[in-house]
Amino acid sequence: MSFVEPVVLHDRGVRLEPLALSHEAGLAAAAADGELWRIRVTSVPEPQAVRAYIETALAAREAGNRFAFAVIDEASSRVLGSTSYHDILPAVRRVEIGYTWYAQSVQRTHVNTTAKLLMMGHAFDTLGCHVVGWRTDNYNFASQRAIERLGARKDGVIRGHALRRDGTIRDTVMYSMRAGEWPEARAQLIYLLERYTQT
Repeated sequence: MSFVEPVVLHDRGVRLEPLALSHEAGLAAAAADGELWRIRVTSVPEPQAVRAYIETALAAREAGNRFAFAVIDEASSRVLGSTSYHDILPAVRRVEIGYTWYAQSVQRTHVNTTAKLLMMGHAFDTLGCHVVGWRTDNYNFASQRAIERLGARKDGVIRGHALRRDGTIRDTVMYSMRAGEWPEARAQLIYLLERYTQT
């Protein structure tokens, strides 16, 4: 039995379902919305590489170290992007949330906050995680701001940590949240989402 079992999570019109090959066309369309693969500090696949991207995610799920979701708009069934649990460590009850990207047309909306609220809630309240982590490129300032808005704390920077798609070497900024910090973070995220729906 895997630490992260298949599950469908939904709230506020956003549904997270286990990523599958059936999401290929929708995910390719989401990547094409804004030509996201051209952003050097992300790992969004080019549309023709989406099948391989999904197959890699499925192999990682089988190995137990990543569980990818398709992010779906419930009203239209449109695929909006993808996000994952990764670096899953059952022995210490820790997961990281990452491999997250969305079609440009839904960025800076309630979608990311809702998806993160669902994933953090599942991690802390269902899986019993002690810690949830995030990591991002030191030049991906939008991602850093988004992670910090979730209530995560910056742990530090791992220098010379990974290769970018263009072959340059990146520093990785690490963040985390402990279980004891989750109730306050959850209350703040719900407050932000309710403010968004009232505007």
